[in-house]
Amino acid sequence: MEGNERKDRDEVFSKVLRAGKRTYFFDVRSTKADDYYLTITESRKQNDEQGGAFFKKHKIYLYKEDLRGFKDILEEITDFIIETKGEEIISESNDQAHSTERTAPTEEKSRDGSSTQSFTDIDFEDL
Repeated sequence: MEGNERKDRDEVFSKVLRAGKRTYFFDVRSTKADDYYLTITESRKQNDEQGGAFFKKHKIYLYKEDLRGFKDILEEITDFIIETKGEEIISESNDQAHSTERTAPTEEKSRDGSSTQSFTDIDFEDL
């Protein structure tokens, strides 16, 4: 019974955003001291090699003392993106065509004139 009471105390408030292949969970949780913090979870359905499905999840914990700064920066960044690129959605087929271009190495000349290869796309999920 104590486990259920703890679970009820942990889950204070939740919202879900379904966004194409991704689902975002915004959960307000309670600490042992009855203070609040936010978890943001990104969940994506993927298939394994045998064709079975599983969900890949990434989670961010935001504590109360960081919320104001996070909110301010998130608002500034989202405003910048919308003002610069608008709200029009780029089609997935267009994304796939560009993804092979972005991950292909490009040749550059170093200061000494020798040829080097560099990559211009970083996938932070691989870090």
